[in-house]
Amino acid sequence: MGIPFQLQAQQGLQQGRAILSETKIMIKKESSPSEPAGGQPTKNTSNPLKPAMPAAAKVNAMVGNRTWFGGLFNGSGKRRQVNAEKNFEMTPIQEQRLQKLKDRLNIPYDETRLDHLESLKTLWKVSFPDTKLTGLVSEQWKDMGWQGSNPATDFRGSGFVSLENLLFFARRYPAAFQRLLLKTQGLRATWEYPFAVAGVNISHMLIQLLELNSARPKYLPGINFVRMLSEHEEAFDILYCIAFEMMDAQWLAMRASYMQFNDVLEATKAQLERELSLEDLHRIQDLPAYNLLFK
Repeated sequence: MGIPFQLQAQQGLQQGRAILSETKIMIKKESSPSEPAGGQPTKNTSNPLKPAMPAAAKVNAMVGNRTWFGGLFNGSGKRRQVNAEKNFEMTPIQEQRLQKLKDRLNIPYDETRLDHLESLKTLWKVSFPDTKLTGLVSEQWKDMGWQGSNPATDFRGSGFVSLENLLFFARRYPAAFQRLLLKTQGLRATWEYPFAVAGVNISHMLIQLLELNSARPKYLPGINFVRMLSEHEEAFDILYCIAFEMMDAQWLAMRASYMQFNDVLEATKAQLERELSLEDLHRIQDLPAYNLLFK
């Protein structure tokens, strides 16, 4: 049984890959897990299939009042600090679990480690159980949404944790994972976002949003996330799955195509920040977007 392609024609697939390479959704270079995983946002102004979506329409595609979106970030791009949380102190279990998560973030993907290679093989098996992988370096990987024949080059942006995130998604929420992987719901674009590369970008986006490279969080989203760790040690991995669902929902709402991927990711980050800034947020299940995993 073959893998269903999500592009409407082979020509569209080839054009899409060319655009992906040009816009550099992922930076293919040697980097540490703390370095950015995405290029600069690029609007699609030349797609002959449909016009680019106006900025106002993009805001309307988001959940909530559009005036919030414009005011969430100030001119320098810095987030509003919540004064009421200046005295936030972590409990011992929060410190322990946060440090454990940070340790995971510092592990680069290593092609010489057998456990990393096995994890990559497992990702293929759970993604396409009816299709045999011909090799760890194979053109088949492009069908999952990697940039080239060797996914190792794409993991350099966020490290081994980005592979762990994809595997967790596939195992914990298999129906949702397959729905997004195969793009089975919604009116899809001719040039769809690359699933696997999008996943690596989402991992990096969460690391930034939650301030996981800082000694302690200063802003409410990161503080609320630490509180979630008290209730659920897998909060980061579950939040990743929720963020992936939110990104796909934004993609459909914005009627986006390849060259608008970074715009969609920024809109997703803003919406997720809004939800993580809600009051009385203590459990991952308290997030309004949590139910996206079960639609």
